[in-house]
Amino acid sequence: MTEKRYLKWYNKVGYGSGDIAGNVVYAFLSSFVMIYLTNTVGLNPGIVGTLIAVSKLLDGVTDIFFGSLIDKTHSKMGKARPWMLYGYIGCAITLVAIFAIPANLGQFAQYAWFLIAYTLLNAVFYTANNIAYSALTALVTKNSAEQVEMGSYRFMFAFATSLLIQSITLGAVTALGGGAAGWRTVAIIYAIIGLLVNTLSVFSVKELPEGELVDTTDKKEIEQDEKYNLVQAAKLLAGNKYYMMICGTYILQQIYGAMISMGTYYATYILGNQNLFGVFSWAVNIPLIIALVFTPTLVAKWNGMYKLNVMSYTLATISRALVAVAGYMGSGNVTLMLLFTAIAALGQGPWQGDMNAVIAACSEYTWLTKHKRVDGTMYSCTSLGVKLGGGLGTAITGWLLAASHFDSSLAVQPESCISMLKIMYLVIPFALDAIITFILSRLKVEEANEQLRAAMDN
Repeated sequence: MTEKRYLKWYNKVGYGSGDIAGNVVYAFLSSFVMIYLTNTVGLNPGIVGTLIAVSKLLDGVTDIFFGSLIDKTHSKMGKARPWMLYGYIGCAITLVAIFAIPANLGQFAQYAWFLIAYTLLNAVFYTANNIAYSALTALVTKNSAEQVEMGSYRFMFAFATSLLIQSITLGAVTALGGGAAGWRTVAIIYAIIGLLVNTLSVFSVKELPEGELVDTTDKKEIEQDEKYNLVQAAKLLAGNKYYMMICGTYILQQIYGAMISMGTYYATYILGNQNLFGVFSWAVNIPLIIALVFTPTLVAKWNGMYKLNVMSYTLATISRALVAVAGYMGSGNVTLMLLFTAIAALGQGPWQGDMNAVIAACSEYTWLTKHKRVDGTMYSCTSLGVKLGGGLGTAITGWLLAASHFDSSLAVQPESCISMLKIMYLVIPFALDAIITFILSRLKVEEANEQLRAAMDN
């Protein structure tokens, strides 16, 4: 029996474009906030890392909180779209604030400014926007193939945006006057672009009526299912082993991304050319986009997402090991590093494309086992992963830079720093990919749902 289809091509493209807005924030922040704070503002990377870690403690509960609010929202726009629309306004303001730390403030005040702006961005505005955006995958269609297609479109836009930001930002800062003024102007431009695209994405799709999202027409039963508090929501998530696996994978991916962002330092202080960071960005993002184009077809051909995800991430793990080998060849074999970086990215692509559909399956698992609709709460793993993983990853890079005696005033860093940069950029990404591959090998949520549905039919 053919599944009903809900979306036109322009709905999927419009939805996917929303990750341009998301990565205007995330890619810009994760790739450049540390080098901006250390080399332009003059802050200590160790202290910055500690502040980021403190910020993660402050915003640790907001993911489930906003996810629960989305589940309980009833408006003409639906459950998720209002949060996506209005949350981004705060994202734009706080993004500019982070890259506009006044030079005339005392250093203590500069640290405080960063902590406040960074926490507001992550704990409140990005959380509301990103969970809502991710939850739309399960709220605008019930067709699993369309959910995979939405994820593929989304991450094609995400990686294309990341590629562009990583390729042009340093040059744009210089072209716009350099220093603090250059960073501030670039942040304002990115924030305006994000606002426009996010608004377009919000109005490109329409959420399904609430009664159509569940296999019942009993409105009282639906309303009863929604009656759970924050503690109960947390228990629902913790009781879903597949949610915990996805959340752990997402966190590890963001730590991975933070380590790869050390490419700005690696290219500058080891390869001797900061522009090579943009070249490596091409080697990462172009293969990812290519993989995303074929992901829906591969999912259909392999009758599901599990086998594809495990096999492709195994390829990524082996390739990251070879990147490390090439990096430790004398002063580093850049050609081989680029080649294996591209192959690794190709292997990571399918999971990025079908991840939202896996989360939707995970949400269905909670519905089948607990009879609760928690789509918004379930998609909290996306924001939680970005905030905890990205924040923890950036914090760790700051601590490791400080421990290795990094000094932004030096053109040539001490050997301890050079060794640490190699570990962060070459060794740790390989180890993280290996752990992710193991987790994905246990993520059999599609099979579990089929068994549960079969038991219910009997």
